[in-house]
Amino acid sequence: MLFDPVQIRHLNLSNRIVMAPLTRSRAVEANTPNALMAEYYAQRSSCGLIVTEGTSPSPNGLGYARIPGLFHSRQVQGWRLVTDAVHARGGRIVVQLMHTGRVSQLANLPPGAEVLGPGDATLGGTVHTDAQGMLPYSSPRAMRASDIAHVVDEYAQAARLALEAGFDGVEVHAANGYLIEQFLNANVNRRGDGYGGSIEGRNRFALEVVHAVAAAIGAERVGIRLSPYGVFNETGAFDGVDAQYRALVAELSRIGLLYLHLLDHSAMGAPPVPGELKRQLRAAFDGPCMLAGGFDRAAAERALAAGDADLIAFGRSALANPDLVERMHSDAPLNAPDPATFYTPGAAGYTDYPVLQTA
Repeated sequence: MLFDPVQIRHLNLSNRIVMAPLTRSRAVEANTPNALMAEYYAQRSSCGLIVTEGTSPSPNGLGYARIPGLFHSRQVQGWRLVTDAVHARGGRIVVQLMHTGRVSQLANLPPGAEVLGPGDATLGGTVHTDAQGMLPYSSPRAMRASDIAHVVDEYAQAARLALEAGFDGVEVHAANGYLIEQFLNANVNRRGDGYGGSIEGRNRFALEVVHAVAAAIGAERVGIRLSPYGVFNETGAFDGVDAQYRALVAELSRIGLLYLHLLDHSAMGAPPVPGELKRQLRAAFDGPCMLAGGFDRAAAERALAAGDADLIAFGRSALANPDLVERMHSDAPLNAPDPATFYTPGAAGYTDYPVLQTA
């Protein structure tokens, strides 16, 4: 099943293999995609679907060094290089919209931008900046209702620009402790207004973003990524997490989205998402479901055969193997990823991984 063509909503995919979103930090000039990035994604276009690295809909969401944005015309032109290159090889590609929220350092933001979050609590730890090396995360300003409405509009506008840039759709990143999950997660969201304090309150921002993006470009072009039980960026499980995500997915199902993307971080040491919750969320969502988290070919085939998913996303194996589909199909050995080059600028560890003919 893994290598069989599949249709999800309006998209005809050549197989059920998805390249998972992977931050690569190669947008070196004004957070703008470039020819090197186009080569990287085109190399991996044999995957049935590519989900790009997290891409900010706002200057305020560029919390890491050299991550791309999608909020001005130069970025649209840069992303058009990418989508044209992928489509020329028969691939399909959606852009992941990711606002980092409080996971940010002012040194990584353009002039005039600010760090925002659901509250004013500062994330612990440090983050890389090109200008000053490792620095503590910056303190966020707690978002007012007007700020929330503005960010919702930024997501909708980024989605419109995504279609202008040639993308086949967008994925709303509501996982990994970034802005949307900062509102979803009770360990981070301590608000007492209508955007916190209850399941409905914590889910409200995510649903407003998705509704706005769907209204802007059509629900059938919008996917969403969730990571219940993830611990990245000081999130983690909380009392009532299962009930909250069941309620969230039930609401999302009514919109008619392109897909639901569920991420399990247990392969990287986080607590696993309980199997029963995965099954409940799959049953609650009336549409295609994608699973991600530590899959190899055998595990992917089992999940598809069991009906647990329609698509399987592969992260580091897609990063290190431009010809991942061909390698898995022929049971060829996989290249090992090089973590030292995950986030460095340049072609090394990016576009120079060997393919089977030269391996």
